[in-house]
Amino acid sequence: MTSSATGWHDSPLDAVDIAFADLTCDPDPLSLDLDPLIGQLGDDTGLPGGVIALPALRQWLLEHPRAYTVRDVVWRELILRARLDGPAWVIAAVAMAMPALRRYAGRLHTGWAGDAHDLDAEILTGFLTALRDRVDLARPAPYAALCMAAWRAGYELRQRAGAEAVPVDDVDHVTGPRTPKRPYGHPDLLVRRAVELGIVDECDEQPYIDLRLGRRAIEPIAARLGVEVDTLRRRVERIDVRIAEALAAGFLTEVISSRVQKDLAAAAERRQHIRVARGAGPRPAAARVTLAAA
Repeated sequence: MTSSATGWHDSPLDAVDIAFADLTCDPDPLSLDLDPLIGQLGDDTGLPGGVIALPALRQWLLEHPRAYTVRDVVWRELILRARLDGPAWVIAAVAMAMPALRRYAGRLHTGWAGDAHDLDAEILTGFLTALRDRVDLARPAPYAALCMAAWRAGYELRQRAGAEAVPVDDVDHVTGPRTPKRPYGHPDLLVRRAVELGIVDECDEQPYIDLRLGRRAIEPIAARLGVEVDTLRRRVERIDVRIAEALAAGFLTEVISSRVQKDLAAAAERRQHIRVARGAGPRPAAARVTLAAA
C-alpha cells in the first residue's frame, strides 16, 4: 500500500481496504447474522451459523468457490444493505469483492501506460455503479454481475486511452435535415404525456422514470414508497405494457380523439379504485387528460 504526503492512500482500492479494516476491528466489528440466510438455504450448506465478522465470511467464500447458491444469497443481502443501510455497507460490499477487484486490476495493469491508480478508480467506479443501481437482485449471480461491471469499466478505460479519434463530416450534412415528431427530445417527455393521458398514474411517474430511464435500483425506491419490491416491480411491468400499447396505437405521438381520452381516463379511474381497495394508500388526484398540440 502506498500513501501520499497527506496521509491518504493513492490507490482507491487501498483506501477501501483501510476503511474496511476500521469497520471490522474490535470491539464492534461489522458483522452479518447468517441464521436468516441459512433458513433460506437449509442446514447442509456448510455455512457457519450465527453472527460472523465480514472478513471471516469473505474467507469462507474464498475457500468455497463452488458454493454458488450460498454466494448468491450472501451477496443479495450485502447489496441490499449497501443500498438501504448506509455508507459502511457500501465499503463492506466493495471490500468483500476486493480479491476479485485486485485480480482484475493486476490483469488490466499489464501493458497499461497510464496511471495505475486511474485504472483502479475506474474499476471501483464500475463496481459502485452496479452496486448502487445496475444489478437486479431478482436475477441470478449478482456477485458475477458486479464483478463483470468492474472489469468492463477498467477494460473500457484501456480501450478509450488506446483508441484514436476518427474525424467525421458535419453530422447535419451527413444525415440531412429531419423534422422530429412530437414529443421529441428526452424520453421522459413520453412518460409525461402518458401521465397526462392517464396511461401512467401521476404517483408512478417519478418511480417509473427512476427505474426505467435512470436505471436506478428498485429496493430504495420501494422503501421510499412504502411498498414491497415485488409489488413495485409488477406495477412497473404493467406500465411497460400500457406504454408499449400506447406507442403502437400512436397515442403518445399523435393527436387523439376525445373518445380515446375518455376511455384512457376511465381506465385510470378503475386502476385508482383497485389500488385504494387493496389498501395502497390514499387516492391521488384524478388523472389529467390533456390534448397535445399537433
